[in-house]
Amino acid sequence: MKLVCAPEDHAFTEDGALNVVLYGQPGATEEGRSARGSAGQAAKADFLRARLEAAPRAWDFLSLALSVVTADLAGQRSASADGWTREFDLTVAVADPTFWNGQAAAIEAALKFLSTDIWHLTFIGGGLQPAPPRDPVRPDEDCVVLLSGGMDSLIGAIDLVQQGMKPFAVSNIVRGDGDNQAAFSAAIGGGLRHLALNHNATPPGAKEPSQRARSLIFLAFGVLAATSVGAYHAGGQVPFYVCENGFIAINPPLTGARLGSLSTRTAHPEFLNRIRDVLAAAGLRVKVLNPYEHWTKGEMLKACADQALLKTHVAQSVSCGRYRVFNYKHCGRCVPCQVRRAAFLAWGEQDTTFYKFAPLGKNDPEHSNFDDVRSVAMAVAEIGADGLDAWLGPALAYPKMGDTGPLRDLVRRGMEELAALHQAHGVK
Repeated sequence: MKLVCAPEDHAFTEDGALNVVLYGQPGATEEGRSARGSAGQAAKADFLRARLEAAPRAWDFLSLALSVVTADLAGQRSASADGWTREFDLTVAVADPTFWNGQAAAIEAALKFLSTDIWHLTFIGGGLQPAPPRDPVRPDEDCVVLLSGGMDSLIGAIDLVQQGMKPFAVSNIVRGDGDNQAAFSAAIGGGLRHLALNHNATPPGAKEPSQRARSLIFLAFGVLAATSVGAYHAGGQVPFYVCENGFIAINPPLTGARLGSLSTRTAHPEFLNRIRDVLAAAGLRVKVLNPYEHWTKGEMLKACADQALLKTHVAQSVSCGRYRVFNYKHCGRCVPCQVRRAAFLAWGEQDTTFYKFAPLGKNDPEHSNFDDVRSVAMAVAEIGADGLDAWLGPALAYPKMGDTGPLRDLVRRGMEELAALHQAHGVK
């Protein structure tokens, strides 16, 4: 699939590519002009309305992320030869095409790992570079934290404040999570500065539901915010915290038939390390950190530095991989829901979350489609029979994973939490 992504003043051609207007509207379809996609207009407007000023290459990185997420939505996996892997030829308008073309291979490798698709990137000139605001706001926060509305980011923001830091909260607005993001940012630390942005990526036609590449937009929004704070403009490096428990970040395949790409890889060490390399090459002084890289979700709950605040809000947080499918309710049976429920069990506190499918061990027609429950049960059984290493196989064998010893031990503890959940529910 070929896409050309550029601001609305770009001289788009009609050569069969999907033309995507960045930071603008697609306009009406006219004779001789195909339907266009669009992305980023609201995010740009909200950022500039806040009188924030980001680094030029942060805007280029956002243009890349907007283009990638639009491609991810436009490309239908069902139309590919294997029903999953797609191939994208993506042209993106940026302000510094020479630099970004030099990074194309590194970015393609990161995207291939993220979405398991094949990506070909070309960068051209003419990308958006907003004029600096006349009276810019220079936030005095000393770090940025991604606030998703999920449990892990809630704990992360709480812990940062308790450690004496002053985080600038950044969110990607998603229907069903926006209220949580706003509530959490207002409750933590007496109220955090909160920048809530929406990519609004809209291709013409049906949207692909898997959305494995959307992780890049989370990072792009965080980098944009990090380069706007006063410390960055003064020449300093700004920490950007992406808080996710290490077990879900790694997302080890539970069975031989279940690919890791069936879940997102936002905080996977391999992906984050590849993006860190790109940001460093770009001279963007943003240090991407996941302080919970070696923690299970249960360990995060138990160690949270403000237990009272956590207990007040934790049930409101969202973990479910099918939250919108079940009318903004936790299904209770997907892998993220099982990890959540196992974490509550390890924490020892009552889980007041509503789960559409609460019993996990029930054997009747209503519960016959618990594929993820079966996958976890099979993994637990395989580990018990053959050992952790035989089950893990090559799941940690990526070139940029770093020291895999602590990660192996983390996976063991994460599987022990899931095994305890299954035992409590009588899963057989």
